[in-house]
Amino acid sequence: MSVISVSSLPADGAGGKPVLREVRDTGTVEMPIVDLLPANSPRLTEDDDHIQVLSETDTELPPILVHRNTLQVIDGMHRLRAAQRRGDTAIAVRYFDGDEREAFVQAVRLNSEHGLPLTLADRKNAALRIMNYHPEWSDRAIAALVGISDKTVGAIRRREGDNLPRPTARIGRDNESHPLNSRQGRLRASEIFQQNPHATTREVAKLAQISATTAKDVRNRLLRGEDPVPPKQRGAAAPSAPAAPRTPAGATPPTRRPPAVALSRLRTDPSLRFSETGRTLLRWLEALGNQPDEWLAVAQSVPAHCAPAIVEMARQRAEDWHNFASALDQRIRAIS
Repeated sequence: MSVISVSSLPADGAGGKPVLREVRDTGTVEMPIVDLLPANSPRLTEDDDHIQVLSETDTELPPILVHRNTLQVIDGMHRLRAAQRRGDTAIAVRYFDGDEREAFVQAVRLNSEHGLPLTLADRKNAALRIMNYHPEWSDRAIAALVGISDKTVGAIRRREGDNLPRPTARIGRDNESHPLNSRQGRLRASEIFQQNPHATTREVAKLAQISATTAKDVRNRLLRGEDPVPPKQRGAAAPSAPAAPRTPAGATPPTRRPPAVALSRLRTDPSLRFSETGRTLLRWLEALGNQPDEWLAVAQSVPAHCAPAIVEMARQRAEDWHNFASALDQRIRAIS
């Protein structure tokens, strides 16, 4: 059985590409095709011509990569479709151990390295999803992974704006954390230098959670009798949460379609009812409940000792749904 695991390090020292290391590979295992789930793939669409070519080949297809916890295909969806078209009931797989975000990053890396090339729309969509998964990764690190320029990644980040999570720091090509607003870190570093003038810049950088370069600049400014914070940063305020949109005076607030109505229409859509991923999505939506009062009633009935764990899980699920909506919105934009 083959096991693939990953390192969560965001970038290597040279190219800024996320590091994924295969630590053990002891072969493959045959798995029933019916047990496998569709890929969480960076590809927006499957290529039927490519599937047909693969289904007609006489050579044995390479094993596909499958997420062990979910049995979801990570790499090899075209090979799986080709095997189904040939009438195969089983396929050779290798297993991947990691969470959903690591699995997607691995899928992007593998799809960028071999097989049918990703389209530009695929790569942009992958970049957006990785920004949601790892907002702290630099534009260059993401660009190196998905195969587009860092300027394109930066343009996507600027366009999405408040739709993306807001990190307090960015992981650069040097594999170090660089605060997006280092004002507080500089002030903390200046306090540490004043308390311990013999502290090294690396020691101060670690304590103040800033880069060693910034800590060195703070020390030099103090030695010159200057403010540890450069003039352009002195007026910088911490990023605030986006304000809720206001309804103009006299205007009628936009009405939201009741979830029960939207769900009822989605249940009758053949493209959802007759596909595995569609039925999975419907089950997710049905499990969310329909009325605000239902949410309140459940919240009030949760035992107090269980509440902290459920709060954490609910917030994580909310983030997951936000990332799902962003990825779907990006797909709509790419198609249109």
